[in-house]
Amino acid sequence: MARRGKKKGRPVSGWVILDKPVGMGSTEAVSKIKWLFQAEKAGHAGTLDPLASGMLPIALGEATKTVPYVQDGAKVYRFTVAWGEERTTDDLEGEVSKTSTDRPSEEAVRAILPKYTGVILQTPPQFSAIKIGGERAYDLARGGETVEIPPREVEIGRFDLIEHTADKTVFEIECGKGTYVRSLARDMGRDLGCLGHIATLRRTEVDPFTPEDFVTVEELERARGEDADAPDFAAIDELLIDTGAALDCLPRVDITDDAANRIRLGNPIIIRGRDAPVEAEEACAMARGRLVAIGAIEAGMFKPKRVFVG
Repeated sequence: MARRGKKKGRPVSGWVILDKPVGMGSTEAVSKIKWLFQAEKAGHAGTLDPLASGMLPIALGEATKTVPYVQDGAKVYRFTVAWGEERTTDDLEGEVSKTSTDRPSEEAVRAILPKYTGVILQTPPQFSAIKIGGERAYDLARGGETVEIPPREVEIGRFDLIEHTADKTVFEIECGKGTYVRSLARDMGRDLGCLGHIATLRRTEVDPFTPEDFVTVEELERARGEDADAPDFAAIDELLIDTGAALDCLPRVDITDDAANRIRLGNPIIIRGRDAPVEAEEACAMARGRLVAIGAIEAGMFKPKRVFVG
């Protein structure tokens, strides 16, 4: 008797810009979206802690090939720092490890913001996904170990104070890849002499996506319908953002259908058109508005490196 093959799912591709709720982990969110779309493949572009809400870009199918470009994009966070306590996880999830009766003035908080703007050295939290000797730092921390995590460079392009009260301050930052907002709360609290931790955290943007692209789990569930045996995939697929949207950072070359067929076979093509770039380390080729390939442009020729189906 022949073995029945595992059901693969649908070859659906595109981006879901999920407004992740508090309490849902990133892996759980990906599994939920993959099930709702019955997609073959799914992955996310940047972990968001369960206690954080907001933008979690989730790639389906061919869009998973463009995840690195979104991971490298600038991000915007709005967060609240609660003063007077330091916690083991640098957020509400951890146990209180130190306390202080001091509270910072708004002027004192504003005065230290330039120190945290630009390219800075930052030490990730003990409870983080950083690998130390082949193991995740959070696994070592949960086992009771205190590990030395080397500081690393991160870039914060904008650091705004939004609102200040005696016990809490609300901030908004625009930052680059690898920035730990929890570390900012910890380090500012130490600099101000009052200690601090993250009380709320929301990611509002991941370049090139904006809040206008947000979709919730509830909206996706409504679009899919309640009939598990006959899901409305046409309706839910309407909520997908095109795979090529992730590549706004790359030069674009518009090509014909014939050229697209050549590229899909792995062949280079001559780039035509007055405004076409002559040289580019990376560019995307588009046919009828659909992504065909990522490749290099050398001496007026597009040479495909990564080809997309459909």
